[in-house]
Amino acid sequence: MRNESTNDAPPDDDPDDPEPSVDHDDTDGLQDDPADSVDDAGEVDDLENLGSDVGVEGDVSIDEDNAEDDLLGGLRIDDTSDITVPDRLVDQVIGQEAAREIVKRAAKQHRHVMMIGSPGTGKSLLAKAMSRLLPKESLQDVLVYHNPDDSNEPKVRTVPAGKGEQIVDAHKEEARKRNQMRSFLMWIMILLAVGYALLIATPARPLLALLSAAGIYLLFRYTNRGSDAMVPKLLINNADRQVAPFEDATGAHAGAMLGDVRHDPFQSGGMATPSHERVEAGSIQKANKGVLFIDEINTLDVRSQQKLMTAIQEGEFSITGQSERSSGAMVQTEAVPCDFIMVAAGNMDAMENMHPALRSRIKGYGYEVYMDDTIEDTPDMRRKYARFVAQEVEKDGNLPHFAPDAIRELILEAKRRAGRKDSLTLKLRDLGGLVRVAGDIARSEGHDLTQRSDVLEAKKRSRSIEQQFVDNYIQRRKDYELGTTSEEAVGRVNGLAVMGGDSGIMLPVMAEITPAQSQEEGRIYATGQLKEMAEEAVENVSAIIKKFSDENMSEKDTHIQFVQAGEGGVDGDSASITVATAVISALEDIPVAQELAMTGSLSVRGDVLPVGGVTHKIEAAAKAGCERVIIPKANEDDVMIEDEYEEQIEIIPVTHISEVLDVALVGEPEKDSLVDRLKSITGKALDSASDSGTTGGNPSPQ
Repeated sequence: MRNESTNDAPPDDDPDDPEPSVDHDDTDGLQDDPADSVDDAGEVDDLENLGSDVGVEGDVSIDEDNAEDDLLGGLRIDDTSDITVPDRLVDQVIGQEAAREIVKRAAKQHRHVMMIGSPGTGKSLLAKAMSRLLPKESLQDVLVYHNPDDSNEPKVRTVPAGKGEQIVDAHKEEARKRNQMRSFLMWIMILLAVGYALLIATPARPLLALLSAAGIYLLFRYTNRGSDAMVPKLLINNADRQVAPFEDATGAHAGAMLGDVRHDPFQSGGMATPSHERVEAGSIQKANKGVLFIDEINTLDVRSQQKLMTAIQEGEFSITGQSERSSGAMVQTEAVPCDFIMVAAGNMDAMENMHPALRSRIKGYGYEVYMDDTIEDTPDMRRKYARFVAQEVEKDGNLPHFAPDAIRELILEAKRRAGRKDSLTLKLRDLGGLVRVAGDIARSEGHDLTQRSDVLEAKKRSRSIEQQFVDNYIQRRKDYELGTTSEEAVGRVNGLAVMGGDSGIMLPVMAEITPAQSQEEGRIYATGQLKEMAEEAVENVSAIIKKFSDENMSEKDTHIQFVQAGEGGVDGDSASITVATAVISALEDIPVAQELAMTGSLSVRGDVLPVGGVTHKIEAAAKAGCERVIIPKANEDDVMIEDEYEEQIEIIPVTHISEVLDVALVGEPEKDSLVDRLKSITGKALDSASDSGTTGGNPSPQ
């Protein structure tokens, strides 16, 4: 294989002499390409600006005095048309500062990158942005030639981008001239043969003339195929490419990723297609001097991952037929350049099923980065979210621009979806979907601008299939829901859970204490298809009960039922305080208020720990008619409920199980005695924490 530049192949510009410099016997490997020695100082300067802090620009002003309290971060605009969208793709990435810095270094130093994180956090956008920063000057065209010595081993040649078309056109022109000469010669010979046959004085003169003409025609047509095989195939054409290649090989089969050789059903009788004409480039060859992006990298089969490792290490890879039953399996080209930067992506499980050697190569020759799900809620970041809305409108091209109140509602939704205090979500693909649905609604309603009402309607309509299924399930469940007509009940507590990601549901928990069936010890029986973490949470609750209770628990069995848990069962430990309250209520025969719901994890010392999905759980309690809800105090700042629920329900934050019982249990003498007893046993640490002004340092949920 030869690698030639424009300086050492000037004859290729002459159509009459298509390729005097081509030596098909030269298989010494890749030579130095002068294009690689181009001074990259200008590109390096551009790369230094990669990940720069691009603010919101355009016909805008910023009110710094009100920036902290304003959901737009003090931004003063008439609509999103006032915001200028950055030209560079990398500057359109919102958040992910660490990932952008790594992409900057990787583009500059030609390193591989593996991005791990949740879907929709910008992995593919960063990979595409990376390809825009690589030098176009180093791009190459790749040609495949017939090998006269061995037709099953086509030769490969690389030339600077744009040169390949010239070479192929020159070869085609030369082949056309040869065909014209051969056609002229063929007709001369046919005329001579026919004339001679007609001059012979025999009765079979017409038949002899016809046979002679047919024989000469077939002879020329059969031998002409050899000259056609001399025309090379332009395998990779980068003539019109303005930026470095970006190839998305996500889910690609072996042939599409590694290259393939098509099967030829006509392999005899002079009808065979030359082997070099059947060679097809794969993603790794097309990504040469660019970026190869593979999402869900762990879904590649082991053989493809092994081949990919070879391509990464060698920087070149031969193309052969991928099917053993195909005639293409007999063909193997010389090595084709595949000097790409690989950006592998996936969720956390991608690392578990990924080939260890492939990950080692990426880590040894590049970077690993975790993509953030959330980012700190600051005025500057809110302004960038406003710019994100403008970007989505411009990208779509069919949406009306957004009014300020509509942008505020979207930013509020970003805070809700973050699920953490003082944070904004970085799952911007889902948020972009909400932008498009809101714009579609505004357009269908004939609005000049997308209004807040359009965004609110879009939130109802843009639910995922899973969310719609869960909401329908919850609605059907209400017809058969086990309710209580009394205001209080012993051993029954309204728990809360999340289904489908962001659909809350009220999940009653019942407890009953019975004499032990076993003579050795009392046992705990929990039903409702509890999964491992939920079972462990029940065990932790039993430790608290045994510690403070005056009853001999070895003589009693505790039965716990998660009512109407459904086919999915119960997972997680967020029902710990619910279970503890139900069991304590049944054990002490003290009723629980039924207009109250609760959620929270519980330590073995009685501390109430934070949980996830608290906003959706509170909304579910309000929908179910509850008047109060208990949540961990550590989750207090995570609450972002809709305005319609704020007046319907009272939120009570707590830090210890004694506070839960104080709120939930009914009956002053019995309740006070129980709470005082619990505090006397487990409340010393709580009291000392209260004296020092802390809440026990509860960790935040992730």
